[in-house]
Amino acid sequence: MNKSDNLENTKDFRISVAPMMDWTTKDYRFFARLFNPHIVLYTEMVTTGAIIYGDAKRHLDFNQQEHPIILQLGGSNPKDLAICTKMAEDWGYDEVNLNVGCPSDRVQNNKIGACLMAEPDLVAECISEMQHVVNIPVHVKHRIGIDDMQSYEEMLHFVDTVAKTGCKHFVVHARIALLKGLSPKENRDIPPLRYEDVYRLKQERPNLYIEINGGIKTVAETRNHLNHVDGVMIGREAYHNPFLLAELGELWHLDLPNRFEIMEQMLPYIEKRLAEGAPLSILSRHILGLFQNLPGARKWRQALSGGNAKSLNDIEKAIEIIR
Repeated sequence: MNKSDNLENTKDFRISVAPMMDWTTKDYRFFARLFNPHIVLYTEMVTTGAIIYGDAKRHLDFNQQEHPIILQLGGSNPKDLAICTKMAEDWGYDEVNLNVGCPSDRVQNNKIGACLMAEPDLVAECISEMQHVVNIPVHVKHRIGIDDMQSYEEMLHFVDTVAKTGCKHFVVHARIALLKGLSPKENRDIPPLRYEDVYRLKQERPNLYIEINGGIKTVAETRNHLNHVDGVMIGREAYHNPFLLAELGELWHLDLPNRFEIMEQMLPYIEKRLAEGAPLSILSRHILGLFQNLPGARKWRQALSGGNAKSLNDIEKAIEIIR
């Protein structure tokens, strides 16, 4: 799929890989793209401050093979978000997403992430400013609630407020976030999933494009969700078991690729990145799950982790061990 394609119109549904800090780096995204040409990829969340006052090139650069690719921004200053959204469009990103779902203390202190659900008018102002400066889609990823705001009606009020800006696409993590009492890790697992709230949102706001996120691990689960919503976002399972992205190819009637052929395509990329000075450990960690659930998976992980792989040759030897 080419970056000039309108993602909303190419298919009736969308499958995406969630933005995950330290995981969905450009190296992982290059690897993920080899499994499926249709999956939509997200960057890690990047704060507006990191882009405006830091190394913008380091945070924004991506491989052209990653399209369709979405930049997720963290921030709450409408002007700063507009600046970064325009930079994203100029950089070649297909879309921009605003993070209103991250529950970490660090981002809360900077008024970023899930805490913004308590301020729908501010989020609407941010989205409006972002939309005003670009021609690419701008949308929101949020929770179904936070802390004392846990009702469906409160989530609907948030969505309706933001939708008044013309925003049509909402990625909904089907868990509340308990910002006062749970760690970010606990907020990924402990609050129960309420998929029915996301289904209801789509039923009651059929003109909106609703994408569901949270705890989704299989093709069968994905197919079931698509009976109720427009898209499915998959998180940690897409990282730990990346071949799931290939299995999801059946939704587009794609043939399953071969894991070894995927590694043959990945090796030149690893060689290129090593030549650029990237540590092998940073690259190899993204491919540890390639043989997940298959005989030899443990040997593969052992060969590549813990400093055991010191060169490209060591990765090639690991491939031969389990072939």
